[in-house]
Amino acid sequence: MILALLAMVCGLALLVWSADRFVEGSAATAHYFGMPPLLIGMVVVGFGTSAPEMVVSALASLQGAPGIALGNAYGSNITNIACIVGVSAMLSPIAVHSQVLRKELPILTGVTLLSVLLLWDGRLSRLDALLLLLVFAGIMGWSIRQGLRQRTAGRAAGTEGPAEADAPDALEEDMVRELDAHPLPINKALFWVGAGLVLLILSSRMLVWGAVEIAHAYGVSDLLIGLTIVALGTSLPELASSVAAARKGEDDIALGNIIGSNLFNTLVVVGIAGMIHPMDVSRDVLLRDMPVMGLLTLSLFVMGYGLRRPGAITRPEGAVLAIYYVGYTAWLVVTALGGGL
Repeated sequence: MILALLAMVCGLALLVWSADRFVEGSAATAHYFGMPPLLIGMVVVGFGTSAPEMVVSALASLQGAPGIALGNAYGSNITNIACIVGVSAMLSPIAVHSQVLRKELPILTGVTLLSVLLLWDGRLSRLDALLLLLVFAGIMGWSIRQGLRQRTAGRAAGTEGPAEADAPDALEEDMVRELDAHPLPINKALFWVGAGLVLLILSSRMLVWGAVEIAHAYGVSDLLIGLTIVALGTSLPELASSVAAARKGEDDIALGNIIGSNLFNTLVVVGIAGMIHPMDVSRDVLLRDMPVMGLLTLSLFVMGYGLRRPGAITRPEGAVLAIYYVGYTAWLVVTALGGGL
């Protein structure tokens, strides 16, 4: 039991550290080979911070722990919005002024609804998983094309175009500042890409093994462990990057991390887990966790999109999100103690 607890704690710490090194090395490598900063922010950083969720859920699926696989993905989405966006907005209100993010918020809402519809029959089949992966590929292609088109239009318009086109996208500006502030030689960047990936896999194996052992020892489901400890642990890279970005006023990076991560979790993390091992979806996930995730995603859309005002997540709204996260986690624990899980 002590060994399992030690494995989970050490696995979480190593997972967070190696994920940070992996993302930093990947961003620097992409920049070195000429990838536009806008796409680095959208693709490498936004989706790279979800590497822990992907590896953990894939290994959990391989080891026959579907609760950890799904709980990690959906629990991370809940944690990202309620905890991370909430805490970041409490530190500094998050303004949404990037047109790219304002277009991706409705997509995230639609993807969440799609996942609910596919899993509502209580089964994640390989066909469902394949559809999720194909949707992700389509969204990625659209996002990259839109980002490059907006970047090109902004440069071509110069100072003669409208306000939206006369400057680079806000997300691109934020990413340029980050890359310039943390230069990394290409040999060191490549080393951290490889080493970070290896450490991600090793730490994920430690975490999944420890979590399963603890769940069995205490008689709770692996779903509870996946929704709470594992989800919070694998979301720590998003927490660190979003809080740091919010404190620097880099609002589009702070929110872009969350949107990219949740898209990745919903489509790729669940998709890969389902392709590896089709699984049954418990009623708790369908009737409790997915509605919570959907409600939070809709709330993020309403706050970030700004229907009647400039889009922003204010400090009071951030506090409400954080309180919601505490309440949801307490609900899970109380339900588990009562034998509901």
